[in-house]
Amino acid sequence: MTISRRAFLAQSSAVGAVVTIGTSASLPAVAQEAPISIALAARSPTGLSPQQTGLTGGDSWAIRQIFDTLVKADDGTFGVRPEDFRPSLARSWESSPDAKTWTYRLREGVQFHKGYGELTSDDVLFTFSRHLDPKTVTNQKALYSIIDRVEAPDRYTVRFLLKRPDPIFNGSVATTLGANILSRKAFEERGPKFNMDPIGTGAYQVESVSPTEGVLLSAFPQHFAGPAVTKTLRVAFIADTTARTLAFASGQVDMIEGVRAPGWIPTMRQRSPQTIFDATAPGSFNSLHINLTRPPLNDIKVRQAIRLAINNEQIAAAFAGMSVPMVGIIAPQFAGSVKKDALAPELRYEPDVKRAKALLAEAGFPNGVTIPCFTSQREDYAAIMLIIQEQLRAAGINLDLKIIDHATMHAENRKDRNAITLYSSSYPPVPTQPFLQQLAASAEVKADSTGGENYSHYGVAMPGIDALIERAQDEPDFEKRTALIQEVEKQVLRDLPLMGIVTLSYVIARNPRVDIGYPVKSGYAYWPLNRAKKA
Repeated sequence: MTISRRAFLAQSSAVGAVVTIGTSASLPAVAQEAPISIALAARSPTGLSPQQTGLTGGDSWAIRQIFDTLVKADDGTFGVRPEDFRPSLARSWESSPDAKTWTYRLREGVQFHKGYGELTSDDVLFTFSRHLDPKTVTNQKALYSIIDRVEAPDRYTVRFLLKRPDPIFNGSVATTLGANILSRKAFEERGPKFNMDPIGTGAYQVESVSPTEGVLLSAFPQHFAGPAVTKTLRVAFIADTTARTLAFASGQVDMIEGVRAPGWIPTMRQRSPQTIFDATAPGSFNSLHINLTRPPLNDIKVRQAIRLAINNEQIAAAFAGMSVPMVGIIAPQFAGSVKKDALAPELRYEPDVKRAKALLAEAGFPNGVTIPCFTSQREDYAAIMLIIQEQLRAAGINLDLKIIDHATMHAENRKDRNAITLYSSSYPPVPTQPFLQQLAASAEVKADSTGGENYSHYGVAMPGIDALIERAQDEPDFEKRTALIQEVEKQVLRDLPLMGIVTLSYVIARNPRVDIGYPVKSGYAYWPLNRAKKA
């Protein structure tokens, strides 16, 4: 489906009009025993096993409450550096000097839900062996390819032997969604039923799952860190923005997934200043792929003109309260990112429309250039691209922009049919991941959809950063690896196959009657609710 720019703007206005209803902050106080509910932007549960593919954000929220990982970061944060991780199912761990062997010692006495017994190293071995089995389809499988093998020397010890060094293995692997530990016994007994009735060690266990009522969870009294504060938690699935907002406004749900559209947070605050907004930083990385196989985009002067015509700070300002301008490809909050004032002047790309026009003329386009492209009708994609379209027009670069259905956009991008592709994805603070996924030659997009997400053809259409990334991946020292990644960032800024635009926070609107127990600063688009309570 294709919609016009005018239709999109009208649709966005309608969303803004709906959210002015606000929350029922004046509802009477509810006892602490009252259930807490959260509504996510998905139609219904698709699976509650962390290894199931095709999971939605709503599924991930439920999974986060049901399962535990070996280690964790502090609640409401990402673990950015090796020292930022805390014990969870593992009471301690150590890494070899070459960062290729990681040994974890499990807590003794940790119990699985519903009488499935004690967690042991065999359950950890089973969990990761599924990711390493080439015949088994698992969620986020590529993340675990760095593991050569997993060993269980005794009942409470697990050892990971890696193919190459990883000084932040706890962040790149051990705390990912698919690394939540399964009960081998329950998985083998329940078979396919495990997907909707899973067994974990988490603070909550599954009571019921319904396409209409969502996932009902109850506090697990034997959780190793103590039982959850609130006895009942409901994860609801309401895909429609208007319906979700109305459920929040009427007090039917306590928390909802926000809308990443310009003006959404200020509009909500205008009607109900008491609403609390929990926002992860950085959230999603929003970057612009420039297809190097499409003239005139193969000309560095044209790419430099595009970069100089884009004003990241203006785009971030449009998403007030949830956006930060990007300099390179890595979010500015993460290790490995580059700071503008530390770059050579020619790599800072301060907005300069006059210079952009001059570069276009030097490239043979004194009267400007037209570039056809498309993007998604989803609020964040469409809003960013419409702003970029206006900014580029001032420099004589006309984007012949079509706004299409979100799923269709992804399908067309995977067939290499776009010239300028806005790409949005969330990453943990593991600096090699964005480059491997979006700029490695091995990730080049293919016309038959069998390729990856390197929509620029960088490293194939022109020399790329593969050798530098290889060096970074082989470096066991975290600080030295970070320095190498900054060199990669500078190379990308010189070549401009991909341009970092803004980060967009994942936002949850929360009724002030609910206290989740900690501030949300960063992290994945889901967080634990075991400390949450109603005032």
